Amino acid sequence: MARNNRQQESAVPELQERVVYINRVSKVVKGGRRFALTALVVVGDGNGRVGVGMGKSQEVPTAIKKGVEDAKKNMFTVALTPEKTVPHEILGEYGAGRVLIKPAVPGTGVMAGGPVRAIMELAGVQDVITKSLGTSNAMNIVKAAAEGLKNLETPQEVAARRDLSVAEIFGWKE
Repeated sequence: MARNNRQQESAVPELQERVVYINRVSKVVKGGRRFALTALVVVGDGNGRVGVGMGKSQEVPTAIKKGVEDAKKNMFTVALTPEKTVPHEILGEYGAGRVLIKPAVPGTGVMAGGPVRAIMELAGVQDVITKSLGTSNAMNIVKAAAEGLKNLETPQEVAARRDLSVAEIFGWKE
């Protein structure tokens, strides 16, 4: 049984994980303060699949492990162009966090701040320009970037929704 499980795990593409933020939180109880740690983790395969998760524990390694497990459960697919950029500009929003995501020409690289850079690189985006608007809270910024990436649409999806061809959407002559 264990051998079968290992084969299934090796069949899954290798996931990279990156810890974005570790925060110490406290709860006040009768005897004083109880401290815990939260870890915000991004997991991705570098090829269009990415997930964001959060873990909480008394120790850092356990919090990171729980965050990775949560991120694997919450993975989603990102619509990318063949040039490994986003298909269109979008504004992702979560709470007070807002992240503007814009496509960029090949060779630009990932122009993003720390929390957003992690999710873009692990999603496999190679050329993108982002701007964090609003809060500086790492969790809200990462979740806003994730929402923006979830809401991206490929030209084929837009064409199907509008009952047009991809050429008609771009204004090309057939």
